[in-house]
Amino acid sequence: MRILVPILFLLPFTLFSQNKISITVDGVKTSNGHISVAVYDKSESFLKFDRVFKSDSTRAKKGITKIDIDNLPPGEYALAVFHDENGNNHLDTNFLGVPTEPFAFSRGKMRTFGPPSFKDCVLSIRSDQEVHISF
Repeated sequence: MRILVPILFLLPFTLFSQNKISITVDGVKTSNGHISVAVYDKSESFLKFDRVFKSDSTRAKKGITKIDIDNLPPGEYALAVFHDENGNNHLDTNFLGVPTEPFAFSRGKMRTFGPPSFKDCVLSIRSDQEVHISF
């Protein structure tokens, strides 16, 4: 019983612990606009702008831009990052829907006929983590 009491006391803290992803984006070509990160927690919502789990952006810095996403509960996440060069808060695309601004994913690469899947990009977050993404 003595051992059980401390475990029960700590259980809520471990179940609800929050984590931080520190993202380093390499290959930023200009300091124009912002670097935006979208965090997805489900495959059904992956790359749907209206179903992002969490997002943030920061001013772009030529070369390397760093951004943190805080307060993530432990889980499986996929990241989509884009350089909003013109600052209009949208990933601009051409008439075919192909992005015209730089973008990348947490792990997966673009396929011949479209983006990678959630499964290809997923990161398992159980503690604070550093992620490197290149355009």
